Amino acid sequence: MPGNLDLKTLAELVRQGEIDTVLTVFPDLQGRLMGKRVVGRYFLDHVAEEAIHACAYLFTVDVDMEPLPGYKFASWRTGYQDVKAVPDLGTLRRIPWLPKTALVFCDVFTEEGEPVEIAPRTILRRQVERAREAGFRVMMGSELEFYLFREGFEAARAKRYHDLVPFSQYLEDYHILQTTKEEAVIREIRNAMEGAAVPVEFSKGEWGCGQEEINLRYAEALEMADRHTLYKHGVKEIAHAHGMAVTFMAKYDMAAAGSSFHLHSSLWDAQGKRNLFSERGKRSGSALFRHWLAGQTALARELAYFYAPYVNSYKRYQAGSFAPTRIVAGWDNRTCGFRLCGEGQGFRVENRIPGADANPYLAFAATIAAGLHGIAKKLDPPPLYEGSAYDDPGLPEVPKTLREAIEALEGSKVAREAFGQEAVEHYLHTARLEQEAFDKAVTCWELMRNFERI
Repeated sequence: MPGNLDLKTLAELVRQGEIDTVLTVFPDLQGRLMGKRVVGRYFLDHVAEEAIHACAYLFTVDVDMEPLPGYKFASWRTGYQDVKAVPDLGTLRRIPWLPKTALVFCDVFTEEGEPVEIAPRTILRRQVERAREAGFRVMMGSELEFYLFREGFEAARAKRYHDLVPFSQYLEDYHILQTTKEEAVIREIRNAMEGAAVPVEFSKGEWGCGQEEINLRYAEALEMADRHTLYKHGVKEIAHAHGMAVTFMAKYDMAAAGSSFHLHSSLWDAQGKRNLFSERGKRSGSALFRHWLAGQTALARELAYFYAPYVNSYKRYQAGSFAPTRIVAGWDNRTCGFRLCGEGQGFRVENRIPGADANPYLAFAATIAAGLHGIAKKLDPPPLYEGSAYDDPGLPEVPKTLREAIEALEGSKVAREAFGQEAVEHYLHTARLEQEAFDKAVTCWELMRNFERI
């Protein structure tokens, strides 16, 4: 892959002055990149085979970077201790949109050397290891949607994110003329991702004004989560360089289409040579696939928080919007929560429940945990659904609110067995604090509706 680096190549590039900075990063609870900019020579001499140190509070903050109370992992009571971020040198890559910069993802450990079990990358690693022990390689693919605006981030904030001007004034799904107008930015994103070892399949306009979708090439689960996270980060930095803003909110405007993260999954043999979901002559896939799919549908409500982690996430689930409202699977049916697609080596299931705001490490981990549960219990899925799932009140529903998702996760034995009590309680606490923050807020909707008339 053109952007991949090994330590020897990095050392040569640093010696030649072509790389002078290494971003040493790890994902936080929200899936954002946290870490340090390390001088190239110092990285080679002291960090590459050791670690950087960071404050554990990074796993207790909200989106505003405020450290929140009540976490067992870290608090004022623990002194907000340090953790160690140990580079995963297999993830070294160039960052073409930043001058002379490379990046490496890290795994997070305590100062005593124990893995931090609530860290998103660790949670996903644990599920990948469970699948590997069962003889499987998990392949994932991400389709991510976002909105592009003519204002920059600072100007958008000054307007309190109201009355922003999307790059297009009409719906641009598959629209070549309109996407040509955006190509200066989108082409740079595609090419920059390729240069950062994040292979792209294609870009297209989506079903919103100024809404874009860029599909990433599938990979093994941990690598795909790293690519997904770097892609989201890079899109923001590249848009900023062009004086524009983007949002990956699940629903930035109730009058506009939501932004999704269509999550594609398949199981392969231990050598990564053969897709185990495909079976010749069987459109609905192998028995293994049906167990995997059954696990997905059976646990979709219990694990919904990992697909939709914010109050805003649940506003995306609207009938007739291409976002799912029902937990059911259908063949190439975009009204269903789960869509079967592809053939042969490309046969897979697409989970349409996650929004673009989801943390991919947690969404992938939930997917693997659910699938392995279905396989272990030999669950069978309901018959594939035909017609509009939006119109069938007899089907189980995607949670309508974060409160519903919290309640479902609280009662999930499977989540606690797969992720551990510590991790589940940590994320439940995060979810409750998110709901509590919203419950205290006075929204623009309340002001417009009530200020004069009550």
